[in-house]
Amino acid sequence: MKGPVDAADFLASRAGEDNDFRELLLTKPRETIEKEFGVTLDEGHEIQVHEETYTSTHIVLPPRSRLSEAERKEARTGAASLEFLRKTLYDPAPPARPAREAVRSRCTAAASGTLARASRESIQRGLVFLESTIDRNGAWHCIRFNTADPDIPRHFERPPFVSALCALALESCDETRAKAMCSATKKYLVDTIEYPGFWRYYSHLPHDLDSTTLCSLAIRNHPWILLGRNVPRILENRDEEGRFLTWVLAEGEPNVVSKFRIESDPVVNANVIAYLGDRPETKDAQRWLEALITEDGLEGSSKWYPDTAAIYYAIARAVVRVQPALDRLRPILADRILSLSGKSGGFGNLLQTAQAVSAFYNLGSSEGIDAKHHVERLVNSQREDGSWPELLAFGDQFLKWGAVGRIGHGSEAVTSAFCIEALARLVKTLRD
Repeated sequence: MKGPVDAADFLASRAGEDNDFRELLLTKPRETIEKEFGVTLDEGHEIQVHEETYTSTHIVLPPRSRLSEAERKEARTGAASLEFLRKTLYDPAPPARPAREAVRSRCTAAASGTLARASRESIQRGLVFLESTIDRNGAWHCIRFNTADPDIPRHFERPPFVSALCALALESCDETRAKAMCSATKKYLVDTIEYPGFWRYYSHLPHDLDSTTLCSLAIRNHPWILLGRNVPRILENRDEEGRFLTWVLAEGEPNVVSKFRIESDPVVNANVIAYLGDRPETKDAQRWLEALITEDGLEGSSKWYPDTAAIYYAIARAVVRVQPALDRLRPILADRILSLSGKSGGFGNLLQTAQAVSAFYNLGSSEGIDAKHHVERLVNSQREDGSWPELLAFGDQFLKWGAVGRIGHGSEAVTSAFCIEALARLVKTLRD
């Protein structure tokens, strides 16, 4: 299948060389595109192909903005206001539950077949819990909290980024419930897309490449994404060294993040590479990530992700999606992840361990970890309601505004999605 950079050009080029293909593209555009790329395009999205002639010119207008001018004006003028921020949030979230609250009966070291069954049961319980947390629109809820002051109110939020992050984790699970949730989430992402294929974290923030690339990966068969409509603007958003910047600023957008635009985050770059693939335009970013890994320079390199396990997880996903371009990183990255292992054999907290385990699997290095030990830990940490504890998943830890600026994001649902992904990976290494 062609990547998002060249799909539209490929169709136009082939139509120029093959008259039969040209006629099919004009008369049966959906069927022709699906057959050519081996995909099933999203239902409900009409496809039209127009042919210009020497006496007929077509001008295609972009769709109207999802946000009214009044809403955009309010976002621009109120972006720096805490009152405006509260409008993007929901009812105050309850206090975090204790991590060890009411865990299910413990799973002890046993035959692989028993552990495999315990893993599948744990996955099913986790999926039932997740079904209760995803709203009717398919959106995943996250919690915004302060990592320095627990007395600062916590709030629910449902940005598209979180939904895409969790849906991509659940894609590893073959269970019917997981597939249904991913399908619902993809519809939510389509409902929140902005032309020509961008997303925001909050309505008062500009588009960002972290949200955009993860959402694009999640709904990769949407026509705008398949045809690479968002690619030119993504490629424009690079610094002098060819690294991709987080914020996509445009005229008339809020400037609340302008001071942060210079930052090049390794996870954001890994997600862009995973989406765009191995292209000349991503080579500099690939080399930068390679240098960070080989020189062990990840410490403090990310503004948005609190630990190296999360960074390794994102880079491992990119390695898999652009192979063989980054294959030489596989053994080095596996060693780096293994170095995170503590005396107990884990890779930090449950979320970090789940991400490390999944990264190992993606790198083809699952034999390097103790699958039974990690299954036992994940299964034994699951609560009676099927959830796993809320943990810090991402957030800006470097704002200059003191304790009030230490923003964290996470939820039981987010942790649970990654724990289910890890168990789905681990169960494949255990014998029934």
